[in-house]
Amino acid sequence: METTPTASSLRRVVVGTAGHIDHGKTRLVEALTGTDCDRWAEEKERGITIDLGFAHFATADFQVGFIDVPGHERFLHNALAGLGGIRLLLLVVAADEGVKPQTREHLAICSLLGIPAALVALTKSDLVDSDLLDLARLEVEELLADGPFAGAAIHAVSSRTGEGIETLRGALLELAEGHHREADPQLPTRLPIDRAFLLKGLGLVVTGTLVDGSIAVGDELELLPSSIPVRVRDVQVHGSARQRALPGERTSLRLSGVSLPQVERGMQLITPAAFTAQRDLSVRLTLLPDAPGALSGSTPVRLHHFASEVIGRLRPLDPAVIEPGATGLAEIRLATPIAAVRSDRFIVRRPSPPTTLGGGEVLDPAWRRPRGKALSQMTELLPQGDREAVLAWVHEAGEGAVSGHEVARRLGQPHPQVEPVLSTLREEGRLLATPPRHLGGGRGQTVFWLTPAAFAKIVQRAEASLASLFKRDRLSPGMPKAEAVERFFPGRGSRLAEVYLDWLVAAKKIVIAEGRVTLPGRADALTATESALAAALTERFEAGGLTPDAPAIMARNLDSKPQIVDGLVRYLTERGKLVRLPDGLILGAGTLRKLRTDLLATGWESFSVPQFKERFEVSRKWAIPLLEHLDSAGATRRMGNERLVVRPR
Repeated sequence: METTPTASSLRRVVVGTAGHIDHGKTRLVEALTGTDCDRWAEEKERGITIDLGFAHFATADFQVGFIDVPGHERFLHNALAGLGGIRLLLLVVAADEGVKPQTREHLAICSLLGIPAALVALTKSDLVDSDLLDLARLEVEELLADGPFAGAAIHAVSSRTGEGIETLRGALLELAEGHHREADPQLPTRLPIDRAFLLKGLGLVVTGTLVDGSIAVGDELELLPSSIPVRVRDVQVHGSARQRALPGERTSLRLSGVSLPQVERGMQLITPAAFTAQRDLSVRLTLLPDAPGALSGSTPVRLHHFASEVIGRLRPLDPAVIEPGATGLAEIRLATPIAAVRSDRFIVRRPSPPTTLGGGEVLDPAWRRPRGKALSQMTELLPQGDREAVLAWVHEAGEGAVSGHEVARRLGQPHPQVEPVLSTLREEGRLLATPPRHLGGGRGQTVFWLTPAAFAKIVQRAEASLASLFKRDRLSPGMPKAEAVERFFPGRGSRLAEVYLDWLVAAKKIVIAEGRVTLPGRADALTATESALAAALTERFEAGGLTPDAPAIMARNLDSKPQIVDGLVRYLTERGKLVRLPDGLILGAGTLRKLRTDLLATGWESFSVPQFKERFEVSRKWAIPLLEHLDSAGATRRMGNERLVVRPR
């Protein structure tokens, strides 16, 4: 007997019907629920109602919903539209006809979808004698024997007379006890849209079966894959107004913020930023035993995922050829993006002629095919548990690292549920975590995760870059910090440059001083030969006065390599023995001190460039850089075309 318990107190289970056309699925659902699912006209007249292909009954403990799928193509559309909630299969076989081709295909598809349990209804039992009924039962048992539903209970019923209906109803409730899924209020909201239409005076209405989370009046959601923000204005469940819809319920929403042309079947309403839409998937695929042939290379397919139906190309990964009846890993490149997460179920069909090939589960909804050994590592880890998948994704990111939010989106889980997995991997020494970082974009403080191997590559690159620098230039004071960031952390690793630099310093792999990066314990003292050459260079620069030879000429005159002389010139400049003018010209420090003394001795209050050139016997090539140096040193001050001499007080 039906009751009317409160919505929040009920456990929920969704039953998907399957079977050959005209085997009595719709009449059976009506007998069980009192609802006729074939009611297009009535639904339009009633307004916001969503009983098409869907019915339900409630007891004190359960709300049992039915997705009725009366035809072959509608089976794929409707069953997959409610896939996230389907926990039980009700296979319908007419006792007077027995197993038919569509029975077999629907059963195969339900097996691929991973529906946990099944019951069989032998309908129209009142039309056959006991011998034919026993024969039909035996045929169904043989059909189920080699699949996941082997041993499923078979109930003879008649929707016309009511015989066996209550027994079947009780069996469904008993099976529901062990296979209903408790709603997790922490999971992100996810509603695949299977219908969208306008109601006069009310606006846009969408319908679907709520997979996870909940939806309440006033909620802000995101429409994927178009990333349009929407607001929920009204909620209905099974045609009745509600403040909140819960997982497994057939739901109708009146939305604002989006127009009908922007909504398509297969789109999803989600908690904002909880998922991302992607074109590339890695999957575990099982081919049906009667698939038209083995899969190898690139094969065009039509992918069915929830309510979406997308053209794509499928390529086996491991093994390279997947035979009928076998299971393997594959990648799928889609023409348009879908919002998938790990463990989502799917079906693939050949576009033409239409044939079901197989199905399986998504392993990585944001697949980026690696190369070489990295591909082998990914194909080894992804089919294992979520922990191994998380490890694979962090490894894939390299020094670019990933945030817990990125991992959560791929798993389809809330961020707080993912953090313990990441933390455990860190405790095991398999991951490293950065201190919380604020990277802008309104995301607040974010922790990023990477593998020890990724940081080892950073260490190796940093040490190699510095070693190469000091091999070329032994007297270099170190690499400028900005250059070090570019060399040590190319690509996405640069966003964590400050963290990685701190780690390198803490690990005593580098030293940062005065804006330069060098190796710990590195000495830049001159050798005896270098000291003698440095002294000779200093002497020649001072002897050259205000117009000394260029370093390259000095290197030739001193029979030394230009790179050695350049290194010593920089070394002497950093220690104040030489001075580099604005145009790169080099002078002895003593020469510049004498110039300033001589300038004060002229008695000038101000002077022009020509006067300076004539008085100190220098060309414009030297005069301008010298005057700019004097300006920057505070010895002169430019006033129009003249300079004022600044005298010490």
